[in-house]
Amino acid sequence: MIRSTVLSATLLAATAASAQDLPTAPYLPLDMAQKAAQAALDACAAEGYAVSVAVVERSGATKVLLKADNSGPHTTGSGIGKAFTSASLGRDTAGLANFIGENPQNDGLRDMDSRLVIQAGGLPVRIGGALVAGIGVGGAPSGDIDATCARAGLDAIGAE
Repeated sequence: MIRSTVLSATLLAATAASAQDLPTAPYLPLDMAQKAAQAALDACAAEGYAVSVAVVERSGATKVLLKADNSGPHTTGSGIGKAFTSASLGRDTAGLANFIGENPQNDGLRDMDSRLVIQAGGLPVRIGGALVAGIGVGGAPSGDIDATCARAGLDAIGAE
């Protein structure tokens, strides 16, 4: 009995120590992702634009997708792609488009992954300096408007 207790205690201590050694990574909680997406959707709706808004985890998985009534069928793919691009590359998609346009040698970035959408409207989501997600808006008449709505989403959750 004593041997079993000592063995169990030893194994538990080793497990506890290794659990403490596991890396941790910051992430965007669901409630914050929903709040950001809704704020972006509302910002565009206030200007009369029916858009889709996506928030994508740092891993690339879609966490939230909101599609406004009467938004075009292409808007979901656009929003998800812009969010994915920002989460994946840690850059705003308008800046990335300009970077590629001004540096033709980097044109291959456009074909690096079929999920990338390199048009304005995607922003990285940073909390406390850590890249935790991407937000993308698709469907307004210009990428600049999409980006403004995405920025409203970031502002709603205090993201950088």
